[in-house]
Parts: sequence; structure tokens; C-alpha cells
Amino acid sequence: MNTIHQAENLLFSVLVQIIIMICAARLMNNVFRKMKQPGVIGEIVAGLLLGPSLFGHFFPDVSIAIFGVKPHPAISVLSQIGLLFLMFQIGLDFEYKNLKDRKNRNLVTTISLVSVIVPFISGALIGYFSHSYFAPNIPLIPYILFIGTAVSITAVPIMGRILKQFKLEKTDMGLVAISSAAANDVAGWIILATISAISINEFAIGHLALQIFGLLILIPLAKFVLIPFANNLTKTIDENNHDITPNTMAIIIIMILAFGLYTQKLGIFTIFGGFMTGLFFHYNHQFSIAWRKNVTNFIMVFLLPIFFTFTGLRTNVLGLGAPTEIIWLVIILLASIVSKIVPVYFVARAYGYKDEQAKIVAILMNTRALMELIVLNVGYDLGILPQNIFTMLTIMAIVTTLITGPLLKISLQKMGHAIDTKFES
Repeated sequence: MNTIHQAENLLFSVLVQIIIMICAARLMNNVFRKMKQPGVIGEIVAGLLLGPSLFGHFFPDVSIAIFGVKPHPAISVLSQIGLLFLMFQIGLDFEYKNLKDRKNRNLVTTISLVSVIVPFISGALIGYFSHSYFAPNIPLIPYILFIGTAVSITAVPIMGRILKQFKLEKTDMGLVAISSAAANDVAGWIILATISAISINEFAIGHLALQIFGLLILIPLAKFVLIPFANNLTKTIDENNHDITPNTMAIIIIMILAFGLYTQKLGIFTIFGGFMTGLFFHYNHQFSIAWRKNVTNFIMVFLLPIFFTFTGLRTNVLGLGAPTEIIWLVIILLASIVSKIVPVYFVARAYGYKDEQAKIVAILMNTRALMELIVLNVGYDLGILPQNIFTMLTIMAIVTTLITGPLLKISLQKMGHAIDTKFES
């Protein structure tokens, strides 16, 4: 009976937390959309507000009673499951086929390179010079590489919503930006997977070689087995109602979880398995529509707020009180913004884009938000990013995304481009 009682108490505690998370996320989602900002940014802010940055600061006893001293393992597991399915969706939504113009394809390639390399160098320099202040007990190389990766990432899901709001999804500017961001993210995930593998195994060359081999064998396996299997599995989806049968859904879920286990056993984090599985299915447009119809809302409304609150409980904005920390926060913000916008702007100009067009592409590439938080949580879980740097980079992720809308509006108004007034939920 005692075990049953403990299980019931645990379930009660977790359910209370989830109710609060979903309510806060939905509330802030609506508030931010009314402010002409992506609703998901409001959900990220809701997670921060539930943590020590607000609720935990002013009502510490109540916060501990609800959320505990640190996030409960059950919440941690749910947040990771949510990320696993979100990463599947991100892999599923990758699109390159609209780039038919050769000039735009070359532009995407160049932008993808500079939008990774320049910010990565900028972040690595921040890591090098901040190491002695914030992470003297953390190995220098992984610390530098993680900050470089965090600064270089771009958020494809958020950018997609921004493109729709500003009616840019079918323009050359929008296609170049979203395709460059997709390539940018692929490069970022590869770098992150490599850093994670090295960090976990402390530069064990033999194990690293095994991990690389484990990933490389997926290339022929995907081409000759997994992608054909995915196409056959999803070809029966009705184009009218876009329903997914229970058996098909079960197989897809098993694949997502199984490849999560595969990458986890390789030492490259479970979430990468979800991303890879999404790539196997992204060739089937009808399935992509069906997945969004049947599953996306559950992920976005139920699972994602858990991840945002999990992040918020680990982030204490009010903890950045020392002058040195404030100075480094400003440095991180400026370096992150400048290293993204400036090189992309000049590349777009070099390819013949007009001033405002080049600014729009550059501003879009500065969007980070959700993808950034995923990277930061990986670094935090590995013990590579200390609390204060984790907080600074979280603030950077939010700020760089918040300024995207207002900056875009200025450039688009100068061009006379029609602007929508609503963000999708």
C-alpha cells in the first residue's frame, strides 16, 4: 500500500506541474501573438517565468512545493520525449526542392557556410576569453566548441512561422533564408553530435571511430532500405482526409524511439535519432500534411511546454547580478547578432540582392529561439555549460528572436511589402 500511495503522490505532483505548464504556455502564447511575436516565444518566456527568474524568486516555498528544488526526473523524461518527437517533425519538414534557380542555390550554399563559420568563430572566441571567468573547472576545448555551436545555430521552425506571418514563404528571400537555415541546422547538429560524442567519451579515439562508423552505415541503409520503407509505409495516406492508420502510427512511433535508442547508444544523444527518422520520411509530402494534422498540436501544446518549463527551472535571469556577468551578456548579445547579420547581408548583396532584401535575409538568419535552447540543454546536461553562461545564452536566444519581427517590419515597410497581423498558434 505504501508503494501505491507513493506512486499516487508522484502522479498527483506531475499532473499539477503539467497543468500549470500548459496553462502558462497557452496564456503567454496568446499574449505574444497579440504583440505580433511568435507564440512559441511566449511559451519559452512562460517557462522562464515559472522558474527562479520570477515565480521561484518571489514565491520560493510555493515553487519548491510544486516543482521541487530541481526538476523531477519524470518531467525531465517527458521533456526529452517531447524533444525526440519535435526533432522528428523538424527533420520531416526540411525542404530544399523549391530552390530551382541556380543562383539562389549558390546563394544558399554561401550563406549556409558564412552563417555557421563566422558565428562559430565568434562564439569560440567568447568561449576562449570567458573560460577563466566562468568555467575554469570545465575542459577548455568542449566549452569553446559548445559556445561556438550555440552562437552559430538558426531556428528553422520559428523562421517558418515568421515567414508565414510576413508573407515571405513564397518569395526568393524567404526560400533562400529557410533553406540556408535548414543547411545551417544540419551543420550545427553534426557539429553538436561530434562535440557530444567527444565530450562524453573524453576523446576516446576508438569509441569515436565506432560512433562515426555507426552513423556512416546509416547512409546506405537509409538510401536503400529506410527511405523506400518509409515511402511504402506512408503511400496509402488518403489525400483528402490525411488520416494515419493506427498501425502506421505505431510503426512510425517505434521507429522514432528505436533510432533515439540507436543514437543514444552511440553516445550522440537520443534527440538526434528523432531528427534522422524525420529525414527518412520527409520525401512524402502527403505524410507531412497528415502528421501535422494528427500529431503536431499534441506535441506543441502538451510536450513542448514541458521542455520550456524544464529549461526555465534551470535558468535564473535574476542571478546575473555581477557587473562582469552583465558585461559578458552584452558581449554575447552583440557578437551573436553581428556575426550572423553582417556576413549574411554582404553575401546577399554580392549576389545581387538590393539593400533591404539583403537585410531581410540577414535578419531572418539571426532567428534562434527553440533550436538554441535544445543545444544549450545538451551542453548543460553534459556539464560543459555552467549555470550563468547557460542563462546568458538563453537570454540571447530569446532576444535575437524577439528583434526579428520589428526589424523585418521596418525593411518590409520600406519595400512596400504587405504584412499580416497575426501569428498562427
